[in-house]
Amino acid sequence: MRTHHLLHTHREKHEKQGIHGGHGHHGGHAEGRGRPRRERLFDAQDIRLLMLNFLSASPAHGYELIKSIEALAGGEYVPSPGIIYPNLTLLEETGAIRAADSAGGKKIWQLTEEGKTSLEQQREDVTAVINRLASLGVLGDNRRIPEVQRAIHNFKLALNTKLAKGDIPKETLYKIIDTLDQAAKDIERS
Repeated sequence: MRTHHLLHTHREKHEKQGIHGGHGHHGGHAEGRGRPRRERLFDAQDIRLLMLNFLSASPAHGYELIKSIEALAGGEYVPSPGIIYPNLTLLEETGAIRAADSAGGKKIWQLTEEGKTSLEQQREDVTAVINRLASLGVLGDNRRIPEVQRAIHNFKLALNTKLAKGDIPKETLYKIIDTLDQAAKDIERS
């Protein structure tokens, strides 16, 4: 019970320090720039739940946890050591895991009873994160279908060519926007 509470109370502190899941940032636009920032795929709590889940199956090194997450995502998401190791330390501080030295001098992490209890209390959240991670792998596989790759490439090329022109008349811009919106609707409904 203590671990579940501590995982959530430490979350804000660590996210402010930049310890989060995902390769991007919060959505929105950079100040004064027109390029949107990518949203985070997974936050720090998601990463901790994944680590607890993998450690419930067997003890592991930090690198093995990175590889387990990458494998579940089909290579579409790889958490950095800067995300994994600080969260391992946090989980150790909260009593959810403990470290033991292995033959190579690296720490091997094990789930504690407190960690098992915390994981069970959050089983629904864990399942949701695992499903989201696994769906990235499916997405990647489908994006790699040659015909899909060709169509996406042609789409980007046509759009970028048109948008790279200097002064785009409003009528043309509206037609592009309408075409994009219609394509999105057609894909959603297919």
